[in-house]
Amino acid sequence: MYKKVRRMTATMRIIHWVNVFSIVAAVITGLYIAHPYYQSMIAEAAAYKYVMAYNRWVHFIAAILLDVTSIAVAYLYFFSRFEKPVKKLIPNGQNIKEFVEVVINLLTLNRRKNFDSSHLDSFNAVYFTILHLLLFLMLFTGLQMYVWGLAHGTSSIGAWWPWLLHIGTDWTLWVFGGAHGVRVVHHLTMWIIIAWVAFHIYYQVWRTIFWREGDMAIVFGGYKFKKAK
Repeated sequence: MYKKVRRMTATMRIIHWVNVFSIVAAVITGLYIAHPYYQSMIAEAAAYKYVMAYNRWVHFIAAILLDVTSIAVAYLYFFSRFEKPVKKLIPNGQNIKEFVEVVINLLTLNRRKNFDSSHLDSFNAVYFTILHLLLFLMLFTGLQMYVWGLAHGTSSIGAWWPWLLHIGTDWTLWVFGGAHGVRVVHHLTMWIIIAWVAFHIYYQVWRTIFWREGDMAIVFGGYKFKKAK
């Protein structure tokens, strides 16, 4: 016997899919900005002077969407009326024990399962928090590189915009050792996020196969199924 369990609200599902398409767009365009790899594959592109401009525009919009959703998620971590993930981040005995049990469950291929899988577990709470911290790092390093193009100190919306970007992101130059360090960190963080996504997809498929609770359906319908005792 199974019972239907609600796991994601419509808002969280929308945020999830916005993140999916934004990450894909940001990675494709970001790699192009760093090294125009597909311009030579399109005969017309070599003569089309706006290819880089369009890539930068798409990259900027995708990044803004990721930043906005990350801010929304940060708010929901503390104030969601459905589920507050911050409670799973508190390093108390219960959360630490659950985290360890989830890891053991994964390593033993579900031979041991001493936790309730019908709700958010501490392992996934930590894992998703890492993603959003990485996205914030991409935000600060990305905007620092963006403001380099506004070296004249003004923009189409006024001088306040470059000033605000310098105030908010110049610390990355000091932390990462200059402009080159900022660029390297931005690039390496992208690969870490790609690795994060790869494991996330693998783990969701893994849980669906081993737990047999329909976890893959959560991001589509918001529900999964839990074996009733």
